[in-house]
Order: sequence, then C-alpha cells, then structure tokens
Amino acid sequence: MPEDARVRQRTGTGVGLLLTLVLAAVLIKALPDDDGDRSGDGCTPHTVGSWSADAPLTAEFARYGDDATRADDWTGGDGTHSVRLPDGRLLWLFSDTYLGQVYGPPNPVGESFAWRDTTAPLVRNSAVLMRGKRLETTLPAPLFPDPAPNQWRWPVAARVEPRSPGSDEQVVRVLLWVRTAGQSPWIYGVPTATEVATLSLPDLRVESITRVLDEQRVQDPSRRVLFGTTLVEDGGDWTYVFGGDDGQAASRPASSAYVARVPKGGLGEPGAWEYWDGSAWTTGARPRPVLGDGQRTGVGSAFSVVRQDGTYVLFTMAAGTKGLAAVTSYWACSPTGPWHGPQKDFVPDLPSGQVAAYNPQVHPELGGDGRLVLSYDVNWLETAGASAQINRNVSLYRPRFVTLRLRAER
Repeated sequence: MPEDARVRQRTGTGVGLLLTLVLAAVLIKALPDDDGDRSGDGCTPHTVGSWSADAPLTAEFARYGDDATRADDWTGGDGTHSVRLPDGRLLWLFSDTYLGQVYGPPNPVGESFAWRDTTAPLVRNSAVLMRGKRLETTLPAPLFPDPAPNQWRWPVAARVEPRSPGSDEQVVRVLLWVRTAGQSPWIYGVPTATEVATLSLPDLRVESITRVLDEQRVQDPSRRVLFGTTLVEDGGDWTYVFGGDDGQAASRPASSAYVARVPKGGLGEPGAWEYWDGSAWTTGARPRPVLGDGQRTGVGSAFSVVRQDGTYVLFTMAAGTKGLAAVTSYWACSPTGPWHGPQKDFVPDLPSGQVAAYNPQVHPELGGDGRLVLSYDVNWLETAGASAQINRNVSLYRPRFVTLRLRAER
C-alpha cells in the first residue's frame, strides 16, 4: 500500500479532509436546463428563513458514541447520510468510522474531553440503526467490503425503492463511491467508480453490489465523476442523482457538479441510468456539468438537494474562507438548472480549535411541518496530527445538526 494511503488510514479523515480541498470556491454558474424555469409548477426563489442548532440530535450521537457498554460499535465518523426504512427505523450511513472504546473525560492530559486510544479500529464504512429518537446498534462493520486490494467503498445517498420498476417488494439501495489508494495529490484516493448496493428488508443483508459507472478509462482522475452525493425524487417517476468530480484535488479552482436520472426501481440497473449531457438526457454520452465552469465557479464534492413546493434547493459550503464554516443555499426550478444564488449563508456551531465543517446533508425523514433537519460533518482542519486530535477529543469527528425553515420569496 502506498505510504500516502497508510497515512490516510492512520489519520482517519476519510471524506473529511478530502472535502476541505473542494470547499474554497462554491459559486454556481447558471446553465441552460432541459425545460426552463418551470415557474408554472409553483417554483419560486427559496432561501433559509431561520435556523437553530438541533442540540438533542447532536447530543444523541454524542451519547451513543461515548457509550462504553460495547467496544465494537460506532464512536465517530463522517460522510453522514440517512434513509427511513419501512418499519420506521432510520438507517444512518457513514464513511470512514472509528469503532471501539471511548474513555473519560478527563483525557490523559487532564482536558474535559472524552477520548479514544491509538488502538481504536478504523473501518472504511459503517451503518447505525435508530429507533424513534434513540440510536440502538451498529451493524457489523464494514458493511460494504473492499472491492479489491488498495480500494475501498464510501456509502453516500440511499433510498428505499421497488426491487424493480413496478414491483411490490422493496429493498434499500445505497450509492457507493469506490476510490483507489494513490499518491499526491490523490492522498484520499483516486476516484474510480460509482456502485449501487442492494440491501434486503427488514434484515439489511447486502445482497449484491453493482457497478453502474466505471470511470477508470477516464485518464485524468480529476475529470472522473462519482454520483450519489444526494438523491432527489421529483414526485413522479424519476429519481435524480447528483454527483461531482475532484477538480480541486488537481489544483483547479473548483469542482463541477453533474446529474443523472433513474426510473424508480432502477437504481441498481446500469442501463436504466440517463445522464445530462448539456442538452438532453442520454445513456450513451459522457455527463456534462450542470453547475460550475471549472475555473471561477463550481461546488464542493459533497452537497445536498431537496425539492420543496416545486423548487429545488441546494445546500453547500459557502465560497472562499467561509467554506470552512458557513453553509449557503441556491435554488432552481429544474435539477439541471439554471441555479440562482448564493443566498445568505449561516454559520452553525463548531467546537473550538482548528476545525472545519463540511458535507451539509438534509435529512427529509426527520423534518416535517416546513422544517428541514440538516447535518454537517466536523473534522480537524490540518492533515498533520489529525488522528491525534480527533482521538484526544472524540467530538471533533462526529456529525452535528441544525433545524431550519425555508422562506419563499415572491
């Protein structure tokens, strides 16, 4: 295994510091879409009207992570996504994850932080089940095995959908990012492929993993596209799947965003995927960016999109130095744009020290009555010493939450 990859395993930064590389320029370029602004569908400008810290949900992850009654469960992770199961349970999915024991406080140097020691296991992915408002158990980890030596899988967005279009049987489909160990600038892995895992219900057994888009033939790794940072249903027959490239890892000012669509029940069928090529949906052409020009404008590789009152709203980290702490939003009337914004940003709570916020993700299954629950991941900012810092204070590598309301502007 290359030395850079071994360092990455020791630091446990996962999606975390990969994403801090792509947060610096988060301005979105408006590009033509396939069917215009669709103002007749009730689409209006939306922005964040109000927000507040969701202290109970943040505290629940702290309680579960600090619970010392088991030594093989989740104690911290990033890449936070969730999906509601038919029986009411909530499945939380994480990328790089610490398992094992948490101690204290105080920690060995007398600070009032819970801590873990250097023997804590680090796995590439994990899944935790919540019933009601309480986290209950960690599934055997890693849930998704490595596809090959020096490769790993990070789970991203997930949906419960028919096993096949029109089927009455439901399964869980989980989008996976496959990355391959590499050297600088790919110290967090070379983008390799998008896969879809099928999990049975209700036991959540991994039945199969299907590769839907293999990017290994794309010679420039910074142009490879991984899909699944967010999924959005349009209220009809389609699921929209957003993704991004790793342009900033190759020192381009910004990454670009892309979108595909899949008929409901077809996420696990490579032939059912249609990609936006800049003017039409197609199964044969390379996807073209819908957000960003690769120079002045672009997005972080992790963002979230929801559809409310006929309007698509995108949440991402703000531009420039604000991108290490502030969340902003954009709106559009179609998944392909044009996107408008950025709207006014807000800065959620962060622990003290050299920390960064990233990967804002909306969890629609936790909202209701006009409320949206949004998570954001937290990590130590500098790669050097990250493992020591997040073991010294376990709260530095756990999701935090806010509750917000959108406001329509006429």
